[in-house]
Amino acid sequence: MNTILNISCYKFVALPDAAHLRQPCLDQALARQLKGTLLIAEEGINFFLAGSAEDVRGFVDWLRQDPRLADLNPKESWSATQPFRKMLVKVKREIIRMNHPSIRPAQGRAPAVTAATAKRWLDQGHDDEGRPVVTLDTRNQFEIDHGTFENTLHWGLTKFTEFPDAVLAHKDALQDKTVISFCTGGIRCEKAAIFMRNAGLEHVYQLEGGILKYFEEVGDAHYQGGCFVFDEREALAPDLSATK
Repeated sequence: MNTILNISCYKFVALPDAAHLRQPCLDQALARQLKGTLLIAEEGINFFLAGSAEDVRGFVDWLRQDPRLADLNPKESWSATQPFRKMLVKVKREIIRMNHPSIRPAQGRAPAVTAATAKRWLDQGHDDEGRPVVTLDTRNQFEIDHGTFENTLHWGLTKFTEFPDAVLAHKDALQDKTVISFCTGGIRCEKAAIFMRNAGLEHVYQLEGGILKYFEEVGDAHYQGGCFVFDEREALAPDLSATK
């Protein structure tokens, strides 16, 4: 019986007091017997947590008391067992490392497409202006090996910091196409899509909510395999159940 609620969530928002938020977040999570990882940086917050539904949602409600985090909207899935071994709260320089400090999603994000729009474009093979559509997987190769969109473009990355150089090396092949960038839950594409637009690629969109939101809203259309997740479940099927 699936009684453990798993959530993933991020928000890019200015948190200049990030270092001072660590201990209260840890105390609140431990008081609710949650396990997982929560990252805090001056650019925002990113977390993967699991526990009872009451405790997980209670923790999110506590975070929302901070006006800067009032609109947190976690993605939920369920499991029969706790997929994390401990509770970690870390203060980092970036909540998703890219090593390009000028890329600041909190100051304005790239355009996004919903799962329904992405599916429709893939169904018809072009966007609403007739431009060819390609999906671009911004994840690392070991994640892609678990599953990805059919005929997707990827560059065999071993870490996200390699992404900017890969874009510059391949951007000419993308100039006349509409690019849908995607990742697990959307966080990497917040930076990836901005970087690509800044590099001169005009028709770049991020998949809103990433693969997990796509699974939730349209299932496995145009997708093969599962979606790697960073916990002991290893990967999720399109119905958001653990594949392991």
